[in-house]
Amino acid sequence: MTNVADTLRSVYNSGYTRPLAWRKQQLERMIRMLEENEADFLAALKTDLGKPSVEGFITDIAFVTGEIKLMLKNLEKWNKPRRVRTPIVTMPAKSVLMPEPLGVVLVIAPWNYPVQLLLVPAAGAIAAGNTVVMKPSEVSAATSTVLARLVPRYMDTKAVTLVEGGVPETTALLAEHYDHIFYTGNGTVGRIVMTAAAKNLTPVTLELGGKSPVIIDSSANLKVAARRIAWGKWLNAGQTCVAPDYVLIEETLHQPFIDEVRKAVDEFYGSDPHTSDSYGRIVSAHHFARLQRLMSNGTMALGGDTKEDERYISPTVLVDVDLESPLMTEEIFGPLLPVVPVKSVDEAIAFVSARPHPLALYVFAEKTSVIDDVLSRTTAGGVTVNGTLMHLTSPYLPFGGVGESGMGGYHGESSVRLFQHMKPVLKRGTKIDPALAYPPYTEKKARLFRKVL
Repeated sequence: MTNVADTLRSVYNSGYTRPLAWRKQQLERMIRMLEENEADFLAALKTDLGKPSVEGFITDIAFVTGEIKLMLKNLEKWNKPRRVRTPIVTMPAKSVLMPEPLGVVLVIAPWNYPVQLLLVPAAGAIAAGNTVVMKPSEVSAATSTVLARLVPRYMDTKAVTLVEGGVPETTALLAEHYDHIFYTGNGTVGRIVMTAAAKNLTPVTLELGGKSPVIIDSSANLKVAARRIAWGKWLNAGQTCVAPDYVLIEETLHQPFIDEVRKAVDEFYGSDPHTSDSYGRIVSAHHFARLQRLMSNGTMALGGDTKEDERYISPTVLVDVDLESPLMTEEIFGPLLPVVPVKSVDEAIAFVSARPHPLALYVFAEKTSVIDDVLSRTTAGGVTVNGTLMHLTSPYLPFGGVGESGMGGYHGESSVRLFQHMKPVLKRGTKIDPALAYPPYTEKKARLFRKVL
């Protein structure tokens, strides 16, 4: 493999990607690529993940085009220098923050939302004026193939490159020198990415997931909570980085909640989700086997049906779970939902706080005091109150992790800012050049300095 980063750096250093007109053109072409080839993308998502076409359109087509349209609308505004205040000691002067691109950006995407999680950060990097290397996941092979065919057709190949492949190709890419690396995936690979980046002191953004908990208070609207948790959990067959990973619920609501979840599953997917056109499949035989092993760590309260040849696992609720088992210590990333009874919200907060900070946290309660208590005593990458997943759909809220769930945030303006340096610039005039600023330092000057500094 030729050194992709060096080639793109030469293009970047020439100023090729700096004009807003070029950035605008590339963003518009990305939208065209998605809209004109929607059927190809949806078919590939169906092959890789059994993803229903409506779900694929919402999460991997419309989500991306919506983000890019917002970038286009604000492209000039977000790339303008911004005036800030100037302290008296620097006068006469003006102070500005000048947004400038970083250079060459590498985006490494996962397989679960293989279009969205590749193109949204790549679009942000382009909108900021960078050259970009895109690396789709080899696990979602059909989608990777479509992207590899279409990206060179629509995007400017001088400044935007897509590299397919598995571990060897990714390892080779990481050996090169970038100005920013954006990785979405798991913590194990995240550590590898950071180690590689450290060689060149390259900044990284890591979107790493983790075990996103749900806390349900006794004041919660249980029916609504069950429906919203069921939707968030079984979207994409649970293969979502911010899917509810486990539920902590006050003991008296334990069985009533499971009953409401059962009703929601029946409403969403029918009495046999296997036949539903709205329910997906597990991405690979490897992940299917991993999820089957996790299922043995609890008692089935709902679901548990599997079909290995179709990589199908039904929406499954588990109770009587071993809190030290892999089910409760590893990210599930599949359609298994452990439900754990607790005596109080205090106990739930203590449970969450004793574990690594999650990418997302969900709390269901009608009492404002309970919601405030959970928000003030827990740490998470993002939170939706009385809902699941929805905080990441807002382009006005940065999406990202904290601690072991990641670092850095994107979406909307944050997607552009992430790939820029806000360069501080102080512009001084020369018409006035007071002697006061220079030696010798007299007693009179010293008294004045003490007054104004």
